[in-house]
Amino acid sequence: MERILDFIKKYGSWMELPSITLIDILEIAIIAFGIYQVIIWVKKTRAWMLVKGLIVLLVICLIAIILNMNVVLWIFEKTIGVGITALIIVFQPELRKALEQLGRKQIFKPLLVFDSQKGENEKFSEKTVNEIVRATYELARAKTGALIVLGNEVTLAEYERTGIVLDSLVSSQLLINIFEHNTPLHDGAIIIQKDRITSATCYLPLSDNMELSKDLGTRHRAGVGISEVTDSLTIIVSEETGKVSIAFGGELLRNVDGEYLKAKITNFTGTPKIDKRRLRFWKRKEK
Repeated sequence: MERILDFIKKYGSWMELPSITLIDILEIAIIAFGIYQVIIWVKKTRAWMLVKGLIVLLVICLIAIILNMNVVLWIFEKTIGVGITALIIVFQPELRKALEQLGRKQIFKPLLVFDSQKGENEKFSEKTVNEIVRATYELARAKTGALIVLGNEVTLAEYERTGIVLDSLVSSQLLINIFEHNTPLHDGAIIIQKDRITSATCYLPLSDNMELSKDLGTRHRAGVGISEVTDSLTIIVSEETGKVSIAFGGELLRNVDGEYLKAKITNFTGTPKIDKRRLRFWKRKEK
């Protein structure tokens, strides 16, 4: 029995599990999460085809190492630095978008925001939300095209500069008048920030998403485009069909109704919901 134990200790020591601490588990979790996010990002961009090409090159490099192909290895050695630089230049828009999305996750924001600042995060009042929804469906009934961008955390200053500064309170009558045909401000998008219409006739970036339906025009592609590069929510009214769509996070949701639109804006902006039944109860109690 002792011989067996000695044999196991001598030749089976490599099979012993290493000591694992809490820091090791945390490192494994961080690395696994990072690799998972990179894979998800790669599959959603043009980089997926690039990864396939890199795998082919790695297989060729492995074959060259096994067969001792010195010329091929020398070419790989001299071009790897230039290749990495070229990849960064070619995929600069995708890398920028990935970093922007990482910044928008706001992982540590709940830990850094004090209670006194919670009210400041409310983007729009309930009145403003109601005015936007009312104007949207008035425009939809009249089949008047419209493009309304609701700002969030990411600044829209560079797009506001492409239009005409208004800095006016939000009202359904003003929104309808802006998009009325043959008026000076009807072409382009309007941007709304914190209960104010900041600019009109703004130019927005067009989405190059090939998965969007071919029957969508420039207005819808612009709405999706601005939602891809910022955290804004865009309301699009189709001039051809009168249907209302929402663009957020690079995705387009078509043919939404008024209740859904109001709920979406309320959740998006952090607008406080007032419980009218509770309010009436407290008024009676005070009396």
